[in-house]
Amino acid sequence: MDDFDANQDKVSLGFRRAAASEKKKVVTRYFDRIARRYDLADDLLSLGLHHVWKRRSVALLGLPAGGVVLDVCGGTGDLAIGAARNVGPGGQVVVYDLSRNMIEVGREKVTNLAQSLPVRFVQGDAERLSFCDSTFDGAIVSFGIRNVAHPTLALREMFRVLKHGGRFVCLEFSLPTNGPLRAIYSLYSFRVMPSVGGWITGAREPFTYLVESIRSFASPSRVQEMLREVGFSRVTIQRFLNGIAIAYRAVKP
Repeated sequence: MDDFDANQDKVSLGFRRAAASEKKKVVTRYFDRIARRYDLADDLLSLGLHHVWKRRSVALLGLPAGGVVLDVCGGTGDLAIGAARNVGPGGQVVVYDLSRNMIEVGREKVTNLAQSLPVRFVQGDAERLSFCDSTFDGAIVSFGIRNVAHPTLALREMFRVLKHGGRFVCLEFSLPTNGPLRAIYSLYSFRVMPSVGGWITGAREPFTYLVESIRSFASPSRVQEMLREVGFSRVTIQRFLNGIAIAYRAVKP
């Protein structure tokens, strides 16, 4: 089964198949539940590397000063803060997420910064973006596209709201290309991540889903193919840590 088939009734929810509506409810409930401890869990489980990957992904967007950027599945605004510093006070970054609790944490984080940044938060479904065509100079989704019930619909929506010539980056987990490292990563993923994530947040299930969703998601070659099918051009990838994370970069012609 291919989750890039937007017409199928059942989609992957970790290692099982579920209705698209169920996936949206379950995943949103997971993030709502762990929102207050999400950033801490992210830092510990990735050993802080997610900050490096996000900074590099923002750099790949090549944002102009005064640019308008969309951060889909932006959660607590970690990536948006970096993007906002790039576009400056004349620009704007819009964080779009389905989880109300993640958005609340993100708003608090931005408000508590010493520096005022042009970031605003909107609650909504990535498959139905509430913006006009050709609105944004750049769009980015970080570790979120596999959580969407129909990734193709979300990609089409991001393509739609980008201006012509606008850049898109999708940062997502994958698997190491090196065999021994893949074995170590698998052991860490299945044995350590759910336990540590559960200890930090009080909820093990979201981290079991995280591990399973990475394994269930499309291959890097399939993601690149789908970006081209949606309409993007100049599709390239940059692997981080032997492919544990991959940044897909593309342009709207």
